[in-house]
Amino acid sequence: MYSTESAFDSRKHVRYMRKKKQPVADSVTLERGSGNVFADLGLENADELLVKADLAHAINSEIRARKWTQAEAAARTGLTQSDISRIGRMKTDGFSQERMQYALRQLGMDVEIRIHQRENGGVGTVKVLKSA
Repeated sequence: MYSTESAFDSRKHVRYMRKKKQPVADSVTLERGSGNVFADLGLENADELLVKADLAHAINSEIRARKWTQAEAAARTGLTQSDISRIGRMKTDGFSQERMQYALRQLGMDVEIRIHQRENGGVGTVKVLKSA
């Protein structure tokens, strides 16, 4: 005869899981970031790293929106398939900003560089803004 009671009663498991206490997060301290994760990590050339990450994100977004394969994207951007793969994994070392801007332009995107006086003085920043 087979028993109708299973070896693992899911109701008992759920009850057991509810009784576990979650760890208290009293010792967690939050700190507001600067807006540049690379600077927050203390990396050299943080502005350049952020710009390249933003450019790579824009390239990847456009390729995904068009539903292209890496080979199709490579043919249209002037990059190689392995370059597209590396950008897709956000591996931007070995790429200049100019080369990534060129790829965006080949994708039909306008790339604008705007220079303006910083209101509060100090060292200026470099950033990528994507318009709607």
